Amino acid sequence: MPCIIGIISDTHGLMRPEAIAALHGSSVIIHAGDIGNESVLRTLEGIAPVYAVRGNNDTGEWAATIPIATRVTIAEISIHVLHDIGELNATLGTEPVHVVVTGHSHRPLIEERHGILFVNPGSAGPRRFTLPVSVATLEIHDKRPTATLIELSIGKRS
Repeated sequence: MPCIIGIISDTHGLMRPEAIAALHGSSVIIHAGDIGNESVLRTLEGIAPVYAVRGNNDTGEWAATIPIATRVTIAEISIHVLHDIGELNATLGTEPVHVVVTGHSHRPLIEERHGILFVNPGSAGPRRFTLPVSVATLEIHDKRPTATLIELSIGKRS
C-alpha cells in the first residue's frame, strides 16, 4: 500500500479550506516554511503528523523551535526539507537523499535532477501575482517516490 505525504508551503498564516481538503488522507504532512503562525500547524496536525521548517517570514517565539532544515525518512525514502533552495548546499549534509522539498519561490515545481526528486508545492497562502495556489503530494510505492501538484480551485482574487 502506498504512503501518501501531503506537502504545503508558504501559507503565510492562511489555512485555506481547499488546502485542508487536498491534504486529507495524507499519512504525514510536510510544511516547507513561511507558515505564518502556530494555528496553521495545529490545523495540519488535525489531519496527520507534521514535519515543518521555518521560512524567512516565520519569526517570533512560536517559530523559535522550528528548524531551518530537517531530514525525515518515510517508507525508506530520505526527504530533505528546507524553505529556500538557495540554502540547499549549506543544509544538505553528506547522507544520501532521495527527495528535496522546498518552498519560498511560490512557484510549483516537480523535477528530477541527478536521481533526486525536487518538489516545491508552490504557495497555498495568499495569491502572489498570477502564480497558482497549490499544494503537492508525494506518493511512495515500492520505495519509489512520485510527486503530484494539486492546483487549488479558488476565486481569482484570493
